[in-house]
Amino acid sequence: MREEPRPQGTAGGSGSGPPQFRPGRAVAHTAGTPRTGDPHRSDRRPPHTPRGERHTGPTGRPGTTPPVPGRPAFVVALLCLFGFLLVTWQVAVRGPLAALDERAGRALAGRGPAGLAELGADLGNTSVALPVLAAAMVYAVWRGRRRRALYAGAAMALVPALVVPLKLLLDRPGPLTDATGYYPSGHTATALVAYGAAALLVHRRALVPVAAVLTAATGTGLVLRGYHWPLDVVASVLLFGAGLPGVTAIRRRRSSGRTPSR
Repeated sequence: MREEPRPQGTAGGSGSGPPQFRPGRAVAHTAGTPRTGDPHRSDRRPPHTPRGERHTGPTGRPGTTPPVPGRPAFVVALLCLFGFLLVTWQVAVRGPLAALDERAGRALAGRGPAGLAELGADLGNTSVALPVLAAAMVYAVWRGRRRRALYAGAAMALVPALVVPLKLLLDRPGPLTDATGYYPSGHTATALVAYGAAALLVHRRALVPVAAVLTAATGTGLVLRGYHWPLDVVASVLLFGAGLPGVTAIRRRRSSGRTPSR
């Protein structure tokens, strides 16, 4: 006994006939043809979340809501502060790390080209570093970043406020002189804050490595000319470099959380 073929219903009602073409089924993957029930979002169909309302991550890519945090800057700052306290303790008690530092300082003093080392050491002079920072502050004010310029000026004011009491407290003698008050290095701190803050104020990523090179040249010149022990330079980098990761994280969070204006 043969079975009769069953009538196939269409989308509009009952009846018999060949299978009917159902939009939204067979062409669901056709690009650029939005249809009802299409599970794939096409270019013509507006997204559920407007693009202007989407948050972006640190690299500017969409789809990260809330903004994905960057590196744990506070961990870097804590490590810098811990390193500074360790070095300061060794210098204060004349520990083995300070003794090793003095041997290295005596071995390095007078090495390298004298003129180039002197030029590097001079980069930490206030007569050289402060005009660079002042120019960057003027530029930041002109671009409407008055608060950042104020923060940069306050950071520079912290250099003598922190360095001078430490120099008086530890009273460390210099490599080639019996005079005291060489820890930490004020020239290194001035270079780090001035050039680093200038790079952040100008808001150019390419200037951050330049600021790092200038600071490194300052510390290297100070050691090679016998003006400071190596740990004097390292301590200033650790103390004032601890604030740079926090500033960078705050700026990145503000820029990632800012909603573009329409």
